Order: sequence, then structure tokens, then C-alpha cells
Amino acid sequence: MDLLYNIFVDPFVQMAGTPDFFLQVLWEGFVTGTLYSLIALGFVLIFKASGVFNFAQGIMVVFAALSLVGFHALGVPAYLALFLALAVMAALAWTVERVILRKLVNQPEIILFMATIGLSYFLIGLGEFIFGGEPKSMITEELGLPTGSTVIDVAGGIVILQHIDIAAALIAAILVLGLAIFFSKTRIGRALRAVADDHQAALSVGISLNQIWAIVWFAAGIVALATGIMWGARSDVSFALQIVALKALPVLILGGFTSVPGAIIGGLIIGFGEKLFEVYWGSLLGGGVEGWFAYVLALIFLLFRPQGLFGEKIIERV
Repeated sequence: MDLLYNIFVDPFVQMAGTPDFFLQVLWEGFVTGTLYSLIALGFVLIFKASGVFNFAQGIMVVFAALSLVGFHALGVPAYLALFLALAVMAALAWTVERVILRKLVNQPEIILFMATIGLSYFLIGLGEFIFGGEPKSMITEELGLPTGSTVIDVAGGIVILQHIDIAAALIAAILVLGLAIFFSKTRIGRALRAVADDHQAALSVGISLNQIWAIVWFAAGIVALATGIMWGARSDVSFALQIVALKALPVLILGGFTSVPGAIIGGLIIGFGEKLFEVYWGSLLGGGVEGWFAYVLALIFLLFRPQGLFGEKIIERV
């Protein structure tokens, strides 16, 4: 009985008894989920264009942020460093298309996936060679990002909202809205969906795979840079961020690999869930819930709804 009470009753009693702390946990979960969603957006972009999970997206987040910090460390003004970091991601997109993707048109998806794994380790080595392996501080104030916090009184307690977290949520919302319009309203967005469905059919109607892939990898690079800035503002910029970026995989499983809204909803579900379970059920589950919660939830979805909340159910006739 004590165990059942600790699982099903006590956590909710704690939530009701300390509403300010409960809201603080929800806010932390919201911010974390938003940042997971930003990472997942990059994966969705690549998957829509090639039908393959881009294993290199995590290191692209790190590489973009390190490029920004590295240019600024050389004495380049912050906003010019931001522009140069975007140029680096554009050059990376062009190089990936010319050197890798152009030679793999109509190849099996596993070949493209293995190519992104190779690209990931190449970028890790290149990043360590250029920037070194030490963590670096994000140039938050130089970029004009907000600092400090706002304190809100709630039921006799306080909830602290970091301004950088509010900015991260706003930037994520702007990116989602922009990408949704891009995919649904533009010619390039429709061409991108056609490429994802069938490379050969897209080629037959005059769609340039080379152009589409370069554009979508650059768009994923922009998302990676925004993600790197937001994550770097909350902690140091280091290669450890690529491990955090792998949380995008369960996010995509929940939301659907081809859905931009799904990436957002999936990220928020995992963000809220892992924070709540860590705080209120962590002691019963042995601690460290944030490390495995997302993957267990993704496994449950794979068993009962493998296409995710917003993914399309694929029916194959045999």
C-alpha cells in the first residue's frame, strides 16, 4: 500500500501543496522541450528531403555554435560573426550536396544514413582540429540576447523565468511558423515533399535534387545555429551537446519523422515528462530519470503507434 501511495498519491499531493515549485518544474520542462524541438526541426528538414535520419545534425549544432564563437574570438564583431557562421553552414550544405548526396541519388536509405554517420565523425574531428576540445562560452550579451530573470509571485511562492529561456521559446515559435509556411506555401517546399516521396519521379518532372538538397541542408544549418546559440547560452558550447541532440530521435518517434508540428509537440511532451518524473517520481525510480525517460517513452510509441502522433500511417500491399 505504501508503494502505491508513493506512486499514485504522494506526487500529486506535493504538486498541490507547493504550486509555485510545480509551476517552476513545468517552466523548466517547457524550456527544455522547446530546445529539444529546435534540434528535432533540423532532423525533420533532412528527412523530408532525403527520407533518411541525419545522424550528423547533432554535431552540426555544435559546429555552427563553435563557428560563431570562434569567429568572435578572432576579433570579429558579434553580428558579423553570426553572418560568417551562416556562411559556414551554407558552405557545408553545398559541400555535402556536391561531395556526398549527388553521388548517392536513388541509393538505398541505409546508404544515405551511413553517409551521415561518416559526416558526423568527420565534423567532430574537423571541429576539434579547428576549435579545440575545450568548452567555450556563448557570446550571449554581444548578440543582444536578453539576460537576467523575471520573478513572479505564485500562491505565496515565486517562479523564476530566465529571459534567455523566454527568448528561446519565441525563436522556436518563429522558426516553426516560418518552416510551416515554407513547406506548405512555396514552390520549393512542394518540390521538397516530392523529392522525399520519390527521387526518380521528382527528377522526371524537372525538379533538381541538387538544388533542393543544398537548400534544405542550409535550412537545417540555420536551425542548427539557432539551436546552438540557445543551448550555448544556457551552458557552455562543447561537443557534449551532440549527446543532448540525440534526444531528437525519441522526439521524432513521438511526433512523426515528417511533421514540423510533431517535432514541437514531441519535444514538449518529453520536456515536461522527464522533468516531472525526475522531480516527483525520481526517488522511486532510482534517479537519473532524465537520462532514459525519453527513450522508454519512444519505445512505448514504437510498440503501439510507430508512425508517431502526426506521422502518416504507411500501408504496404503484399
